[in-house]
Amino acid sequence: MEYFLIIISAIFVNNIVLAQFLGICPFLGVSNKLSTATGMSMAVCFVITLATLVTYLINKYLLVPFGITFLQTIAFILVIAALVQMVEIVLKKVSPSLYQALGIFLPLITTNCAVLGVAINVVTKEFSFVPGGMLNLGQALVYAFATSLGYGLAMVIFAGIREHLALMNVPKSFKGVPIAIISVGILALAFMGFSGVDNGLSKLFGL
Repeated sequence: MEYFLIIISAIFVNNIVLAQFLGICPFLGVSNKLSTATGMSMAVCFVITLATLVTYLINKYLLVPFGITFLQTIAFILVIAALVQMVEIVLKKVSPSLYQALGIFLPLITTNCAVLGVAINVVTKEFSFVPGGMLNLGQALVYAFATSLGYGLAMVIFAGIREHLALMNVPKSFKGVPIAIISVGILALAFMGFSGVDNGLSKLFGL
């Protein structure tokens, strides 16, 4: 049941971009078309899950035992940057088709703060519906994957809205960035409707 609550919380209640405001730059910059938004979502999903696995293990078996957790942010940034580069090299040799499908989105993820935000949340954030409050490795991977799905869901919905807006007669003063930001605000308000769902379910099931 904890895994179900983690998924609901990560996708809807605490959406990484609409509730925590992480990854805003690529969210606004790569959501002009549904196709590019889908490609970016796939790349984010892949990298966030893999980066969370690596950073979780590094934190648990290196930073915590040696008492150097104050280096978490720097260590995670270096790991994520190196990981993205290695994944890009491996994919180019092993699966050229997947590499071409991800295209320019892999390098862009290096500067996506959502990846770092998820990695830090996994090792520092306490979850009321998880025994002990902290996530184990399995729960961390589920949280990372669900968070990336939430990011992708928000981006795809937003891309669909922007494509629709391009066909509408939007007032000149609102065209471009202004109407996009207004749309994001309305979308975030819609997701606020899920607020408290995770706590309600945890109480219902006695967690």
